[in-house]
Amino acid sequence: METTQAIPEWKAAADEIWAILREVGRKHDEIAQQMKETDKQIKETDKQMKETAQRMKETDKQVGEITNRFGDMVEHMVIPNLLIKFGELNFTFTKANRTVIQDKEHNIFTEVDAFLENGDKVMAVEIKTKPGIDDINDHIERMEKLRKYADLHKDKRVYLGAMAGVVFNEGAKTYALKKGLCVIEPSGETFNIIEPTGSYYPHEW
Repeated sequence: METTQAIPEWKAAADEIWAILREVGRKHDEIAQQMKETDKQIKETDKQMKETAQRMKETDKQVGEITNRFGDMVEHMVIPNLLIKFGELNFTFTKANRTVIQDKEHNIFTEVDAFLENGDKVMAVEIKTKPGIDDINDHIERMEKLRKYADLHKDKRVYLGAMAGVVFNEGAKTYALKKGLCVIEPSGETFNIIEPTGSYYPHEW
């Protein structure tokens, strides 16, 4: 009669331990490979972020250049022609320029893209590439500051406001006119000025 020799308990335990160690080794290799791939992805992401940052820097530079060119265009082309265009609407202004107001004593700080004036009236023009409702509201606040500054300096002239835009959507245009602002928009090689009419007569500050 044959007998089956029992496997010693210590050998069974050793085999189980070796199996566990082999599994641990395999998991270790998998984790090492995953970490290697993750490190590679991190390096690629870092490279992409650096490239994106460089592109953003270049874009910011281009935007700055465009903004400067737009400012130069406003100063040398738009502002001089505003005198002529407003003259056609019986607004006779004798001079026009950019104006920056800095009154630290009364905490009044603002800038006007085109400040047209004569002995009786002032027309403050804000110029945007694509004016929105917020831009119009900001200009109305600017008009309030100008009025306050004028009163503090005994300037009794009537202040009027205008909003100019390279691209003017109908909603913003209507809103500006309802607020009593003149609207200035391109027309061919020049531009047109639209006055508020009816109950929306040009607002006086």
